Amino acid sequence: MRLVLVTREGCHLCEQALALLRGLGHEPELADVDADDRLHDLYDWRVPVVLVDDRVVVEGTVDRAALEKALSGR
Repeated sequence: MRLVLVTREGCHLCEQALALLRGLGHEPELADVDADDRLHDLYDWRVPVVLVDDRVVVEGTVDRAALEKALSGR
């Protein structure tokens, strides 16, 4: 499973999503939405965005229940 968190510097929601992922035992790859034109075009106002195998599973305000559901494959 490839787990990516699309984030941006200074984003408190992104920091919360990262903390939740780590709390669930996952260390995602971090992708800065402002450092990549393609990511910026796709996700600019949607961060944080959690991708599993290149598929958006959670975005915006991320909560633990949504992450657990997305990461369990349900």
